[in-house]
Amino acid sequence: MPPPPTVELAQRDTVRLISTGRLKPPVLSPLAANFGALEDLAGLESVTNGRLQAQETGLPGLDPRELVFGRPGYTFINAAFTHTRPGGNRFNGEDRGAWYCAFEVEASLGEVSYHLTRELEAIGRFDNVTDYAELLADFFGPFHDLRGADPESEPALHEDPGAAYPAGQALARRLRTEAASNGVVYPSVRLAGGVCLVAFRPDLVQNLRQGGIWRLEWQGAPTPAMTRLS
Repeated sequence: MPPPPTVELAQRDTVRLISTGRLKPPVLSPLAANFGALEDLAGLESVTNGRLQAQETGLPGLDPRELVFGRPGYTFINAAFTHTRPGGNRFNGEDRGAWYCAFEVEASLGEVSYHLTRELEAIGRFDNVTDYAELLADFFGPFHDLRGADPESEPALHEDPGAAYPAGQALARRLRTEAASNGVVYPSVRLAGGVCLVAFRPDLVQNLRQGGIWRLEWQGAPTPAMTRLS
């Protein structure tokens, strides 16, 4: 099967949402009496911090030399590629992560609300408040483009993760190994007309900066209220 077509992308202000809890000072900072002690505690934290360990030794599918350093927000970039969830995501398996974002914040809100709603459904309680921060980034270069694909015939675009993820992960492996792909632009599954992007390499994430803050609040129903706080 031929790979999807490519598009020369120059997309600024893509949006990735992360919990604001990840923007707080390191949890060990209050324990450090001085900078030297903080360095010692950072070494202790690295024993259990998956990102720090992966920066040293990599992952089965990720060479640590692919990670980025010395640029604003590099820890968030590296975390996206070194922290993987069981079973992976739409275009990455457990052996390496990827950077997921959207062209519009509404698509990113649709993604995070969908996944957190599934978790709340699993425990049978729609009672939760979570704040998310926008991470804005720019992308340039050729990306494979699934926006013209028929969702009915492209399994990677299926609404059900159980059907979509195995197909999307297989496609991503093929594109990375056979076509040296930068990533995929694809229609949002959670927002009609929305556009999402997945980048396969850390160095593709350019000009990372923080945007606004959103609050998602579930009050007994599976559809959360969404409020922009800043």
